[in-house]
Amino acid sequence: MKHLLIAAALALAATAARAEVVDAQPNGFEVRREAVLNAPADKVYAALTQPSAWWNKDHTWSGSSANLSLSAMSGGCLCERLPNGGSVLHMSVVYAQPGQSLRLFGGLGPLQMSGAAGHLSWTLSEKDGKTTLAQTYDVGGYRKGGLDKIAPAVDGVLNEQFDRLKAYVETGKAP
Repeated sequence: MKHLLIAAALALAATAARAEVVDAQPNGFEVRREAVLNAPADKVYAALTQPSAWWNKDHTWSGSSANLSLSAMSGGCLCERLPNGGSVLHMSVVYAQPGQSLRLFGGLGPLQMSGAAGHLSWTLSEKDGKTTLAQTYDVGGYRKGGLDKIAPAVDGVLNEQFDRLKAYVETGKAP
């Protein structure tokens, strides 16, 4: 019985934060992640707009998360300052509804150096002071060798950022 309870607890924990490559084809892919965050939607949304506080520096071009900014308004950007006055526009904001949804368009990381781009969407739904956060990145276009090959790596990087965001929202600091 003890082993059955442990197995049930592990199964429940696995459903608390689901991540997956939903679809992967040579011309595109979709990755998705969803979890319940122990915070109201307005706090989660505010944290989304502060990537410098939770994004891993190892996944920046400058080597410093402090160089990231996100202007959460249509036409705004997820941008990064580079040394010597350089900059990177990672994604453009195409939809911003505080406390509900934020959508960006563009290519993250190595996707910038290909003919691929996508929509990164966060949807927030609050119930009893907790927020279900769904993150989806739909990518399409051309990449030598096929986009399906890079989908698991993109999923892994986005999952890491999602975990860091969740920790930041719930504890005030990212790992």
